Amino acid sequence: MFESQCLEPSIAFENVEHRYRVILERRDTIREAFVHWFKQGSHYKEFTVLRDFNLTIFPGETVGIVGRNGSGKSTLLKLMAGIFRPAGGTLRVRGHVASLIELGAGFHPELTGRENIELNGLLLGLSKREIAQREDSIIEFAELGDFMDVPVKQYSSGMYMRLGFSIAVEVDPDILLVDEILAVGDAYFREKCLARISGFRERGKTIVMVSHDTALIEQLCDRVLWIDAGGIAADGPPRDVVRQYLQAAASPNPASLVSR
Repeated sequence: MFESQCLEPSIAFENVEHRYRVILERRDTIREAFVHWFKQGSHYKEFTVLRDFNLTIFPGETVGIVGRNGSGKSTLLKLMAGIFRPAGGTLRVRGHVASLIELGAGFHPELTGRENIELNGLLLGLSKREIAQREDSIIEFAELGDFMDVPVKQYSSGMYMRLGFSIAVEVDPDILLVDEILAVGDAYFREKCLARISGFRERGKTIVMVSHDTALIEQLCDRVLWIDAGGIAADGPPRDVVRQYLQAAASPNPASLVSR
């Protein structure tokens, strides 16, 4: 671990709360919406995903996040990426962030892969000149050949992943966020991605990754969080935390270990 009193955290959650609105009834027509406007009560309820959540990640750490579906893993990454804003508490993220959270996020389906390089680069804060300087490297790493000049709406999920990963790592972020995206790649390109991530680790970048591939988590990470019901059930060495998580997941009726 890289935790030190001398280091400012890359990511710090302090008593963070995040909620979703769950729609209780759907209004398909204007007339229905007008009628329900005058009814008593709400047509949605709020679901709290995180409550009083605290987490500190320091520069140079590679942190894996494991947990069941719906436990709050992807929500954490989206908060770190700035896609979501917390409903309460304080969240601080220091440094340039690149995220690979959803396939195709930030891509315009009607634009070609080459045109989407410029679009994504601008979204990630690069100037047009900086994008032009990196374009050849992105294209070379993605290995999409003639598909670079095809609208991305024709891409497979693996091709989306190739282009998205190539852009994200080429902008040289301080913090890289990865959510399960390597699962859709072929074995050859997956190894290229893992080698690039290992290079990031050696250079002291901060990496946070969500995956159901616990072997990959153990291979790449120096610290693992087990998220359960929007809280931290365990935080520590990869092998220990993964073992605890897998033992609980194998239970026929796994109960939440995080007090709500």
